[in-house]
Amino acid sequence: MAVPLGMPAKAFARRRKQLMQAAGEDTILILPAALQRIRNRDTHYPYRQDSDLLYLTGFPEPEAVLVLVPGRVHGETLLFCRERDPDREAWDGPRFGPEGAVEAFGLDDAYPITDLDDILPGLLEGRSRVYYHFGRDAEFDLKLIGWVNRVRAMMKMGNKPPHEFLELGHLLDELRLFKDRDELRMMQRAADITVAAHQAGMRAVRPGMHEYELQAEIERVFRANDAVPAYGSIVGAGANACVLHYVANNAPVADGDLVLVDAGAEYRGYAADITRTFPANGRFSKEQRLLHDLVGDAQAAALALARPGTPYEAGHLAAVRTLTEGLLRLGLLKGQLEKHIDDGSYRRFYPHKTGHWLGLDVHDVGDYRIDGESRLLEPGMVFTIEPGLYVRPDDTSVAAKWRGIGIRTEDDVLVTRDGHKVLTGKLARSAEEIEAFMAQLRA
Repeated sequence: MAVPLGMPAKAFARRRKQLMQAAGEDTILILPAALQRIRNRDTHYPYRQDSDLLYLTGFPEPEAVLVLVPGRVHGETLLFCRERDPDREAWDGPRFGPEGAVEAFGLDDAYPITDLDDILPGLLEGRSRVYYHFGRDAEFDLKLIGWVNRVRAMMKMGNKPPHEFLELGHLLDELRLFKDRDELRMMQRAADITVAAHQAGMRAVRPGMHEYELQAEIERVFRANDAVPAYGSIVGAGANACVLHYVANNAPVADGDLVLVDAGAEYRGYAADITRTFPANGRFSKEQRLLHDLVGDAQAAALALARPGTPYEAGHLAAVRTLTEGLLRLGLLKGQLEKHIDDGSYRRFYPHKTGHWLGLDVHDVGDYRIDGESRLLEPGMVFTIEPGLYVRPDDTSVAAKWRGIGIRTEDDVLVTRDGHKVLTGKLARSAEEIEAFMAQLRA
């Protein structure tokens, strides 16, 4: 059976080694698989593995627990997973089983998940610190406490239970923030699929269709390339584009509407995240283009600061200043630039941040601030740059010509040694580029 993530086993082994070195030799690290979730009755939501477990093993199945025991003579990397079961596999598909998991994922050993209760207390004995994500799975939290108490109950016999519990994210999130070569290969593939999907959306859009028809065109490209949606696709026409997390996707697309599409593919666990806003009839109106150009200017201002040594927050501050200057110039805001920035009144039109980390999660792990200060960008970080403007249809403080226009432009950016690389740069971005692309399709 092929490894689902398409990465060499040595890539996962390298990550596990880095994590165990950071944890220290007197520790134990415990990572349960994601739970299966019931949708209704006996039907489950599509299963998606816990991102941390994917990062460290690539193992895709539920009912599994990864245990890392640094320095253990008889093997540091152990997996507890389901055994092979021909009857269940006839219903649900093949399983790796313990033997197959060792071979496919480069583990030291694997055991049936039913043996966890017997084996884990012995692995805890003699370890001073436990790294674990408390609070994610209340049932497993209680099991872990029970195993620790079982070791404590045998202290008179010389057993040494752990005396400290630490949040695993403090170590693992920082590792995941910096993407290695294998991860970047997957992320570029996710980006390329997403670019093709957005191009399909621009190709398919017509006044009179429904938002869900456009969504179907986009997500068809995901599935045709062995990817799935990384999150609920947003397809908002007209004033629906002003709803930041619009997901109904059921309204008709009118002539003269802008359509905001925020959709990304997940490929082998890794997410892309692109937003484009384009005219249903292929041509921006004067007001639409003015706001679209302003958003483009804000994105360019933020992108110019995507380089090593620059505070992460600098890009957002540059986008805010550019947008606020433009809103004053166009008359949507009145008064002094610095006052609007200082008191946050620009948020009426731009209420969100300019981006987020990207990786195995679309809003990926990693601290944005360290010791109260915005952290500095470093090579290997990947994040989005996504400024926008949203003029609500009921906002009577502005001229009617601006109302109901929502625009966002989003790309995925890798920080390199000497600057940055836009992973999604092949997709038309400016109003001019979008109109030219759509005109070519309609010729």
